[in-house]
Amino acid sequence: MKGSATDDETLTSGPCGPSAAVRRPRFSGVTRPLLRELSAAAAAALLVLVAVLAGRRIQDVHHTLFVAWPPLFAAWNPHVGPGTPAAVLVAAAVVAYGPALAGRLPWRWLLAGAWAASLAWTWSLALVDGWRRGVATRLTTGNEYLSVIGRFHDIPATLRDFTHHIVEGSPAPWPAHIAGHPPAATLTFVLLDRVGLSGGGWAGAWCVTSGTTACVAVLVAVRALAGESLARRAAPFLVVAPAAVWVGASADGWFAAVAAWSVALLASAVAGRGRTATRTAAAFGSGLLFGLTCYLSYGLTLFAVIGAGVVLLARVGPGALLRGLPLFVGGLAVVPLLFSLAGFDWWEAYRLLVRRYYQGVGGIRPYGYWVWANLACTVLITGPATAAALPRAATALAGRRTRVLARGPGAGGDPVTAEARLGLLVLCALLALLVADVSGMSKAETERIWLPFAMWLLPAGALLTRPRGWLAGQAVLALLINHLLLTGW
Repeated sequence: MKGSATDDETLTSGPCGPSAAVRRPRFSGVTRPLLRELSAAAAAALLVLVAVLAGRRIQDVHHTLFVAWPPLFAAWNPHVGPGTPAAVLVAAAVVAYGPALAGRLPWRWLLAGAWAASLAWTWSLALVDGWRRGVATRLTTGNEYLSVIGRFHDIPATLRDFTHHIVEGSPAPWPAHIAGHPPAATLTFVLLDRVGLSGGGWAGAWCVTSGTTACVAVLVAVRALAGESLARRAAPFLVVAPAAVWVGASADGWFAAVAAWSVALLASAVAGRGRTATRTAAAFGSGLLFGLTCYLSYGLTLFAVIGAGVVLLARVGPGALLRGLPLFVGGLAVVPLLFSLAGFDWWEAYRLLVRRYYQGVGGIRPYGYWVWANLACTVLITGPATAAALPRAATALAGRRTRVLARGPGAGGDPVTAEARLGLLVLCALLALLVADVSGMSKAETERIWLPFAMWLLPAGALLTRPRGWLAGQAVLALLINHLLLTGW
């Protein structure tokens, strides 16, 4: 609008009075904030380039990375498929209309639309590889969950015996993915088989359908903690994330959704404005899903870091926190109690998993490469927009923003800005990811393993000044990965 402040200028008090406009410095039409964003994205691209070149050298000379196209578990294979036209159309539509629709749609319609668009995007990317190669056979290979469904004919007996087959050299050791996860991961597909949804096609469809709900969960949490405006701005970035390449179809998409909804329900319980009964149910449901998360993947216990960030952002009083805590703990106890009664020992299984990990390629893959190359994988699943936005999230958290956020209708002034709230949520996810990284238990394949954490980095895109350009970068990266590489998941 003529005469109004835009993203490229700001209004400050100056010698001519409070309405004097002071323009930010420009560099050939590029504002200083945009220049910082571009610099951060360029640094992330450089990290990926170095990881590719160094990884190729290490793999060619020492053969210790066990990936064909480092740092990704993928192979060079330029191709197109039946999903290609749909993927291009979905990407173009979200880039062209996503920001405007996210700003105008009623909130419930926005959530439904985001899920529908995420479904379309993920399915179209998966079908670039064709139905069989892209979906139906993803979870049927020798190391995947469907390969052992026959061994779960007596579920209680199998759970009691589960830890006896984790270590290599034990009788009938579990394949890699089954040994590497608590049994709830495999039981997901056993139960699908029991209700008649058997085979790789149904398993893949389950992972895509459930995994794409993670974007809705993140939007719910961002709205509760940082306000609706930022949630709306984040929506297109959650839809066209490059992470969708691996959500369709890997079991980690399902894990990401469960973990995301545990956080969303926690945010609704401690920061939502609904009825007391609704918030009570949300607290119990959050604990229930967090307990399930821990029995889907050992590493996702680190979601406790994100949960702690949610409680900190909610700024609930001690009394309210103590009232909600028993409900959360009650929900949290359900899944561990059921598995413990069935005879599965989580701590013993994790101890044996560490031993199994170092018996295989985990003990050969060099920590000195993967501890930073894993971060290059993260750049590829979260895209250039996230890399550009993370410094803005850190800046907001440092208190350099001045717009005050009211916590709700009638609430007093809150010295923490909406951007700072979002920054804290995003950086809590980054902290959890970094802890997983330095642990040494995530060497390679993190483009799949870290999907649950990646979902919580994507909302940082809401802080960017020119969303359409960055959304285009996200979409182009995903299309290039899916069409130039044959990913392993």
